[in-house]
Amino acid sequence: MTATYHKYILDFKRPSGTSRGVITHKETWFIIIEQDGVKGIGECGLLRGLSADDRPDYEAKLQWTCENIHLGKNKLWEDLIEFPSIQFGVEMAFQSMSSENPFLLFPSAFTNQEKSIPINGLVWMGDTDFMMEQIQEKIKQGFHCIKLKIGAIDFDKELALLRFIRTHFSPDQMEIRVDANGAFDSNEALDKLNQLSEFKLHSIEQPIQKNNTDRMADLCKMTPFPIALDEELIGVFRREEKEVLLQKIKPQFIILKPSFVGGFKGTMEWILLAEKHNIGWWITSALESNIGLNAIAQWTYLLNNSMPQGLGTGALYTNNFDSPLSVENGKLWYKQELGWEFEFEQLK
Repeated sequence: MTATYHKYILDFKRPSGTSRGVITHKETWFIIIEQDGVKGIGECGLLRGLSADDRPDYEAKLQWTCENIHLGKNKLWEDLIEFPSIQFGVEMAFQSMSSENPFLLFPSAFTNQEKSIPINGLVWMGDTDFMMEQIQEKIKQGFHCIKLKIGAIDFDKELALLRFIRTHFSPDQMEIRVDANGAFDSNEALDKLNQLSEFKLHSIEQPIQKNNTDRMADLCKMTPFPIALDEELIGVFRREEKEVLLQKIKPQFIILKPSFVGGFKGTMEWILLAEKHNIGWWITSALESNIGLNAIAQWTYLLNNSMPQGLGTGALYTNNFDSPLSVENGKLWYKQELGWEFEFEQLK
Protein backbone atom coordinates (compact mmCIF):
# COMPACT_ATOMS: atom_id res chain seq x y z
CA MET A 1 0.00 0.00 0.00
CA THR A 2 1.25 3.49 -0.89
CA ALA A 3 0.00 6.95 -0.02
CA THR A 4 0.61 10.48 -1.25
CA TYR A 5 -0.68 13.86 -0.13
CA HIS A 6 -1.61 16.88 -2.24
CA LYS A 7 -2.40 20.51 -1.48
CA TYR A 8 -5.33 22.20 -3.24
CA ILE A 9 -6.49 25.83 -2.99
CA LEU A 10 -10.25 26.40 -3.25
CA ASP A 11 -11.23 29.85 -4.51
CA PHE A 12 -14.42 31.48 -3.24
CA LYS A 13 -16.84 32.82 -5.87
CA ARG A 14 -17.39 35.77 -3.59
CA PRO A 15 -15.38 36.81 -0.52
CA SER A 16 -17.14 35.36 2.53
CA GLY A 17 -17.35 37.13 5.88
CA THR A 18 -16.88 35.54 9.28
CA SER A 19 -16.20 37.03 12.69
CA ARG A 20 -12.53 36.28 12.00
CA GLY A 21 -12.51 38.37 8.86
CA VAL A 22 -13.21 37.91 5.16
CA ILE A 23 -11.89 34.83 3.39
CA THR A 24 -11.24 34.62 -0.36
CA HIS A 25 -9.70 31.16 -0.63
CA LYS A 26 -9.46 27.98 1.42
CA GLU A 27 -6.51 25.60 1.59
CA THR A 28 -7.29 21.90 1.72
CA TRP A 29 -5.24 18.70 1.48
CA PHE A 30 -5.95 15.29 -0.02
CA ILE A 31 -4.55 11.90 0.85
CA ILE A 32 -4.58 9.31 -1.93
CA ILE A 33 -3.92 5.70 -1.01
CA GLU A 34 -3.41 2.87 -3.48
CA GLN A 35 -3.20 -0.90 -3.20
CA ASP A 36 -3.16 -3.40 -6.06
CA GLY A 37 -4.17 -0.69 -8.51
CA VAL A 38 -7.19 0.41 -6.45
CA LYS A 39 -7.20 4.03 -5.23
CA GLY A 40 -8.98 5.81 -2.44
CA ILE A 41 -9.14 9.52 -1.63
CA GLY A 42 -9.64 11.40 1.60
CA GLU A 43 -9.83 15.11 2.30
CA CYS A 44 -8.03 16.68 5.25
CA GLY A 45 -10.23 19.73 5.78
CA LEU A 46 -7.86 22.14 7.50
CA LEU A 47 -9.18 25.64 8.21
CA ARG A 48 -6.36 28.03 9.03
CA GLY A 49 -6.91 30.02 12.19
CA LEU A 50 -9.57 27.68 13.52
CA SER A 51 -8.61 24.01 13.23
CA ALA A 52 -6.89 22.50 16.25
CA ASP A 53 -4.25 21.08 13.91
CA ASP A 54 -3.35 24.42 12.30
CA ARG A 55 0.26 23.90 13.33
CA PRO A 56 3.70 24.46 11.74
CA ASP A 57 4.25 20.68 11.59
CA TYR A 58 1.00 19.96 9.72
CA GLU A 59 2.57 19.07 6.38
CA ALA A 60 5.28 17.05 8.13
CA LYS A 61 2.52 15.04 9.84
CA LEU A 62 0.86 14.43 6.47
CA GLN A 63 4.19 13.16 5.15
CA TRP A 64 4.58 10.91 8.21
CA THR A 65 1.05 9.60 7.71
CA CYS A 66 1.76 8.64 4.10
CA GLU A 67 5.02 6.96 5.07
CA ASN A 68 3.19 4.96 7.76
CA ILE A 69 -0.03 4.19 5.90
CA HIS A 70 0.70 0.47 6.41
CA LEU A 71 -0.24 0.90 10.07
CA GLY A 72 -3.87 0.92 9.01
CA LYS A 73 -6.84 3.13 9.74
CA ASN A 74 -7.35 2.35 13.44
CA LYS A 75 -3.73 2.62 14.56
CA LEU A 76 -3.25 5.80 12.55
CA TRP A 77 -6.40 7.32 14.07
CA GLU A 78 -4.89 6.87 17.55
CA ASP A 79 -1.50 8.21 16.49
CA LEU A 80 -3.13 11.26 14.86
CA ILE A 81 -5.24 12.23 17.90
CA GLU A 82 -4.03 15.86 17.78
CA PHE A 83 -4.58 16.10 14.01
CA PRO A 84 -8.35 15.66 13.60
CA SER A 85 -8.47 16.74 9.96
CA ILE A 86 -5.86 14.13 9.03
CA GLN A 87 -7.77 11.53 11.07
CA PHE A 88 -10.77 12.32 8.91
CA GLY A 89 -8.78 12.20 5.68
CA VAL A 90 -7.33 8.81 6.56
CA GLU A 91 -10.73 7.35 7.52
CA MET A 92 -12.24 8.66 4.30
CA ALA A 93 -9.39 7.39 2.13
CA PHE A 94 -9.60 3.85 3.53
CA GLN A 95 -13.39 3.83 3.14
CA SER A 96 -13.01 5.14 -0.41
CA MET A 97 -10.46 2.47 -1.36
CA SER A 98 -12.60 -0.34 0.06
CA SER A 99 -15.69 0.81 -1.87
CA GLU A 100 -16.62 -0.34 -5.37
CA ASN A 101 -16.71 3.32 -6.38
CA PRO A 102 -14.20 5.66 -4.66
CA PHE A 103 -16.96 8.26 -4.16
CA LEU A 104 -19.77 5.93 -3.10
CA LEU A 105 -18.61 5.42 0.46
CA PHE A 106 -21.87 4.66 2.27
CA PRO A 107 -24.61 3.35 -0.06
CA SER A 108 -28.12 4.21 1.15
CA ALA A 109 -31.50 5.57 0.11
CA PHE A 110 -29.69 8.93 -0.08
CA THR A 111 -27.14 7.76 -2.67
CA ASN A 112 -29.94 5.92 -4.50
CA GLN A 113 -31.60 9.38 -4.76
CA GLU A 114 -34.71 8.14 -2.98
CA LYS A 115 -34.21 10.40 0.07
CA SER A 116 -32.69 13.81 0.74
CA ILE A 117 -31.06 15.52 3.72
CA PRO A 118 -32.69 18.74 5.02
CA ILE A 119 -30.06 21.48 5.34
CA ASN A 120 -29.86 25.07 6.52
CA GLY A 121 -29.23 27.91 4.09
CA LEU A 122 -26.13 29.84 5.14
CA VAL A 123 -26.16 33.66 5.17
CA TRP A 124 -22.65 35.09 5.39
CA MET A 125 -21.65 38.21 7.28
CA GLY A 126 -21.48 41.44 5.36
CA ASP A 127 -23.12 44.82 5.17
CA THR A 128 -26.88 45.07 5.63
CA ASP A 129 -27.67 45.09 1.91
CA PHE A 130 -25.55 42.02 1.21
CA MET A 131 -27.06 40.05 4.08
CA MET A 132 -30.58 41.07 3.06
CA GLU A 133 -29.84 39.98 -0.51
CA GLN A 134 -28.71 36.57 0.73
CA ILE A 135 -31.74 36.17 3.01
CA GLN A 136 -34.14 36.89 0.16
CA GLU A 137 -32.22 34.50 -2.10
CA LYS A 138 -32.44 31.66 0.45
CA ILE A 139 -36.17 32.26 0.89
CA LYS A 140 -36.64 32.21 -2.88
CA GLN A 141 -34.64 28.95 -3.07
CA GLY A 142 -37.15 27.26 -0.79
CA PHE A 143 -35.14 26.95 2.43
CA HIS A 144 -37.18 26.42 5.60
CA CYS A 145 -34.14 26.83 7.86
CA ILE A 146 -31.58 29.59 7.51
CA LYS A 147 -28.45 30.27 9.50
CA LEU A 148 -27.13 33.82 9.85
CA LYS A 149 -23.58 34.66 10.80
CA ILE A 150 -23.85 37.58 13.24
CA GLY A 151 -21.43 39.65 15.28
CA ALA A 152 -19.65 41.58 12.52
CA ILE A 153 -21.96 44.52 11.85
CA ASP A 154 -23.89 46.77 14.22
CA PHE A 155 -26.05 44.62 16.50
CA ASP A 156 -29.12 46.81 15.95
CA LYS A 157 -28.79 46.24 12.20
CA GLU A 158 -28.62 42.49 12.80
CA LEU A 159 -31.76 42.71 14.91
CA ALA A 160 -33.43 44.59 12.04
CA LEU A 161 -32.53 41.77 9.61
CA LEU A 162 -34.08 39.22 11.95
CA ARG A 163 -37.14 41.45 12.35
CA PHE A 164 -37.51 41.53 8.57
CA ILE A 165 -37.55 37.73 8.38
CA ARG A 166 -40.00 37.36 11.24
CA THR A 167 -42.30 40.03 9.78
CA HIS A 168 -42.75 37.79 6.74
CA PHE A 169 -42.26 34.28 8.15
CA SER A 170 -43.46 32.73 11.40
CA PRO A 171 -41.26 30.25 13.31
CA ASP A 172 -43.36 27.44 11.77
CA GLN A 173 -42.56 28.71 8.29
CA MET A 174 -38.88 29.52 8.77
CA GLU A 175 -36.46 28.20 11.37
CA ILE A 176 -33.70 30.71 12.13
CA ARG A 177 -30.34 29.78 13.57
CA VAL A 178 -27.68 32.38 14.33
CA ASP A 179 -23.95 31.87 14.71
CA ALA A 180 -21.96 34.44 16.67
CA ASN A 181 -18.63 32.62 16.28
CA GLY A 182 -17.72 33.81 19.79
CA ALA A 183 -18.21 37.49 18.91
CA PHE A 184 -20.21 38.61 21.98
CA ASP A 185 -18.49 40.16 24.97
CA SER A 186 -19.10 37.79 27.89
CA ASN A 187 -20.51 40.62 30.02
CA GLU A 188 -23.02 41.66 27.35
CA ALA A 189 -23.93 38.22 26.05
CA LEU A 190 -26.99 37.56 28.21
CA ASP A 191 -28.47 40.95 27.38
CA LYS A 192 -27.98 40.24 23.67
CA LEU A 193 -29.53 36.79 24.03
CA ASN A 194 -32.57 38.37 25.67
CA GLN A 195 -32.89 40.83 22.78
CA LEU A 196 -32.55 38.03 20.23
CA SER A 197 -35.21 35.93 21.97
CA GLU A 198 -37.90 38.23 20.52
CA PHE A 199 -37.43 36.50 17.17
CA LYS A 200 -38.15 32.94 18.33
CA LEU A 201 -34.78 31.63 17.16
CA HIS A 202 -33.99 27.93 17.04
CA SER A 203 -30.53 28.39 18.59
CA ILE A 204 -27.36 30.47 18.72
CA GLU A 205 -23.93 28.99 18.11
CA GLN A 206 -21.02 29.91 20.30
CA PRO A 207 -22.17 33.31 21.67
CA ILE A 208 -18.85 33.94 23.46
CA GLN A 209 -15.24 32.91 22.90
CA LYS A 210 -14.29 29.32 23.73
CA ASN A 211 -12.46 28.43 26.96
CA ASN A 212 -14.70 30.63 29.11
CA THR A 213 -16.38 27.51 30.42
CA ASP A 214 -17.71 29.02 33.67
CA ARG A 215 -19.40 31.89 31.83
CA MET A 216 -20.65 29.61 29.04
CA ALA A 217 -22.17 27.28 31.65
CA ASP A 218 -23.95 30.27 33.23
CA LEU A 219 -25.26 31.38 29.84
CA CYS A 220 -26.56 27.88 29.03
CA LYS A 221 -28.37 27.87 32.37
CA MET A 222 -29.94 31.33 31.95
CA THR A 223 -30.42 31.61 28.19
CA PRO A 224 -33.95 32.32 26.91
CA PHE A 225 -33.39 30.03 23.89
CA PRO A 226 -30.97 27.16 23.11
CA ILE A 227 -27.19 27.56 22.87
CA ALA A 228 -25.12 25.30 20.62
CA LEU A 229 -21.41 24.74 21.18
CA ASP A 230 -19.18 24.76 18.11
CA GLU A 231 -15.66 26.17 18.52
CA GLU A 232 -15.80 25.02 22.15
CA LEU A 233 -15.36 21.42 20.95
CA ILE A 234 -12.24 22.10 18.90
CA GLY A 235 -9.06 20.75 20.48
CA VAL A 236 -10.87 18.50 22.96
CA PHE A 237 -9.38 15.18 21.88
CA ARG A 238 -9.95 12.56 24.59
CA ARG A 239 -13.31 11.01 25.38
CA GLU A 240 -12.93 11.79 29.09
CA GLU A 241 -12.25 15.47 28.34
CA LYS A 242 -15.31 15.60 26.09
CA GLU A 243 -17.58 14.30 28.81
CA VAL A 244 -16.17 16.69 31.43
CA LEU A 245 -16.83 19.62 29.08
CA LEU A 246 -20.43 18.59 28.38
CA GLN A 247 -21.16 17.94 32.03
CA LYS A 248 -19.78 21.32 33.04
CA ILE A 249 -21.37 23.54 30.39
CA LYS A 250 -24.59 21.56 29.83
CA PRO A 251 -25.35 23.07 26.39
CA GLN A 252 -28.66 22.50 24.67
CA PHE A 253 -26.91 21.44 21.43
CA ILE A 254 -23.48 20.65 20.03
CA ILE A 255 -22.45 21.11 16.40
CA LEU A 256 -20.10 18.54 14.96
CA LYS A 257 -17.68 19.10 12.10
CA PRO A 258 -15.92 15.78 11.34
CA SER A 259 -12.85 17.62 10.00
CA PHE A 260 -12.50 19.43 13.33
CA VAL A 261 -13.37 16.68 15.81
CA GLY A 262 -11.58 13.58 14.57
CA GLY A 263 -13.54 12.26 11.63
CA PHE A 264 -16.35 9.74 11.84
CA LYS A 265 -14.98 8.05 14.95
CA GLY A 266 -14.38 11.28 16.85
CA THR A 267 -17.81 12.59 15.86
CA MET A 268 -19.49 9.40 17.07
CA GLU A 269 -17.79 9.80 20.46
CA TRP A 270 -19.38 13.25 20.78
CA ILE A 271 -22.79 11.99 19.61
CA LEU A 272 -22.89 9.13 22.10
CA LEU A 273 -21.88 11.44 24.96
CA ALA A 274 -24.41 14.08 23.89
CA GLU A 275 -27.22 11.54 23.81
CA LYS A 276 -26.14 10.18 27.19
CA HIS A 277 -26.55 13.69 28.65
CA ASN A 278 -29.72 14.61 26.69
CA ILE A 279 -27.95 17.14 24.48
CA GLY A 280 -29.09 17.63 20.90
CA TRP A 281 -26.65 17.68 17.97
CA TRP A 282 -26.31 18.12 14.24
CA ILE A 283 -23.54 17.73 11.67
CA THR A 284 -21.89 20.55 9.74
CA SER A 285 -19.28 20.58 7.00
CA ALA A 286 -16.28 22.86 7.40
CA LEU A 287 -15.82 24.40 3.95
CA GLU A 288 -14.44 21.18 2.47
CA SER A 289 -14.47 20.60 -1.27
CA ASN A 290 -17.21 18.40 -2.69
CA ILE A 291 -14.98 15.39 -2.04
CA GLY A 292 -15.08 15.87 1.72
CA LEU A 293 -18.66 17.14 1.68
CA ASN A 294 -19.72 14.01 -0.23
CA ALA A 295 -18.28 11.71 2.45
CA ILE A 296 -19.78 13.75 5.30
CA ALA A 297 -23.21 13.87 3.66
CA GLN A 298 -23.35 10.15 2.92
CA TRP A 299 -22.31 9.32 6.49
CA THR A 300 -24.65 11.89 8.01
CA TYR A 301 -27.66 10.37 6.26
CA LEU A 302 -26.99 7.07 8.05
CA LEU A 303 -27.27 8.83 11.44
CA ASN A 304 -30.99 9.39 10.85
CA ASN A 305 -31.10 12.88 12.38
CA SER A 306 -34.19 14.67 11.08
CA MET A 307 -32.96 18.19 11.94
CA PRO A 308 -31.58 20.39 9.14
CA GLN A 309 -27.85 19.73 8.85
CA GLY A 310 -25.14 22.21 7.85
CA LEU A 311 -24.11 20.66 4.54
CA GLY A 312 -24.83 23.22 1.85
CA THR A 313 -21.42 24.75 1.13
CA GLY A 314 -20.51 22.93 -2.08
CA ALA A 315 -21.43 25.83 -4.38
CA LEU A 316 -19.13 28.38 -2.73
CA TYR A 317 -16.08 27.80 -4.93
CA THR A 318 -15.12 28.53 -8.54
CA ASN A 319 -12.85 25.48 -8.75
CA ASN A 320 -14.71 22.82 -6.80
CA PHE A 321 -15.06 19.33 -8.28
CA ASP A 322 -18.39 18.70 -10.01
CA SER A 323 -20.27 16.06 -8.07
CA PRO A 324 -23.73 14.45 -7.76
CA LEU A 325 -24.54 16.70 -4.78
CA SER A 326 -27.38 19.10 -5.55
CA VAL A 327 -29.37 21.51 -3.36
CA GLU A 328 -33.07 21.85 -4.14
CA ASN A 329 -35.77 23.46 -1.97
CA GLY A 330 -33.58 23.49 1.11
CA LYS A 331 -32.54 19.85 0.80
CA LEU A 332 -29.36 18.10 -0.29
CA TRP A 333 -29.86 15.44 -2.95
CA TYR A 334 -27.50 12.92 -4.52
CA LYS A 335 -28.22 13.07 -8.25
CA GLN A 336 -26.42 10.13 -9.82
CA GLU A 337 -26.91 11.48 -13.35
CA LEU A 338 -24.73 14.49 -12.50
CA GLY A 339 -21.71 12.26 -11.94
CA TRP A 340 -18.20 13.26 -10.90
CA GLU A 341 -15.82 15.46 -12.83
CA PHE A 342 -12.64 14.34 -11.13
CA GLU A 343 -9.40 12.63 -12.11
CA PHE A 344 -6.75 11.68 -9.56
CA GLU A 345 -4.20 13.26 -11.88
CA GLN A 346 -5.81 16.67 -11.26
CA LEU A 347 -4.08 16.82 -7.89
CA LYS A 348 -0.57 16.14 -9.15
